[in-house]
Amino acid sequence: MKIFALTGLVTATVVAFTSAQAATVSTFDDLPLAPNSVFEPGASTLFTSGSASFQHVFDDFGGGCCAGGWTYSNKADVSTAGFANAGSAITGGGVDGSANYGVAYLGDDRTRVSFAAPTLLSGGYFTNTTYTYLAVKDGNDGAGFVKGPFSDTGFNGGPDFLRLTITGRDASDAVTGSVDFLLADGDDVVADWTWVDLQSLGLVSGLSFSMASSDSGAFGLNTPAYFALDDLTLSASPVPAPAALWLMGGALGALGALGRRRIAG
Repeated sequence: MKIFALTGLVTATVVAFTSAQAATVSTFDDLPLAPNSVFEPGASTLFTSGSASFQHVFDDFGGGCCAGGWTYSNKADVSTAGFANAGSAITGGGVDGSANYGVAYLGDDRTRVSFAAPTLLSGGYFTNTTYTYLAVKDGNDGAGFVKGPFSDTGFNGGPDFLRLTITGRDASDAVTGSVDFLLADGDDVVADWTWVDLQSLGLVSGLSFSMASSDSGAFGLNTPAYFALDDLTLSASPVPAPAALWLMGGALGALGALGRRRIAG
């Protein structure tokens, strides 16, 4: 009976490892949102989808300005240029026809994603916002600040680019690795949800983001620094907690001792 009990304990512990780290997804569809709108609470806050928390930033400069960091949206406007349409993805909706998706503005380093426990990521789907896409594809940012559409010859003779860098952070905020994704490569501008593999980041407690563009000046990017995200997915690989490992190790040791005792008897 003792052997059966210990075997059951080991089995339950292994199952717990697997179920605790089954692939969970941040779809943003678990968040309430009125049709054709953007999450705009008028205050800095965190919101959570799936196993990830997203930092929304609000600096009150008056007149409802200014928001940054992360928000979520279900807007489907793929044709209106300019800042007023910054919350729309060029896809017109989320992955596989879902309504909600995340939108990030990289105005500063406060655009973070955090996890309650160290996490292995599988990846996520990324695309351009309508605002950024039209500024890059047509040279239309709604305000006349973009020099022109991106091209293979580029503003400085080389191919134009808009690059998003996704960086893994451990519990002490040290970098675990980074992955680059080109939102625009010459005149090839991303207009669909595109899977980006994030497994190389390893075990992370958070993510940070940065963008670089061939259209930059003394004050940074001229290109609108926005992107959209959907279905951020955790790896199904188990990451057992140290206490659980100790428990399983102790159970296995006791099981072995009972087995030896039985043979000796």
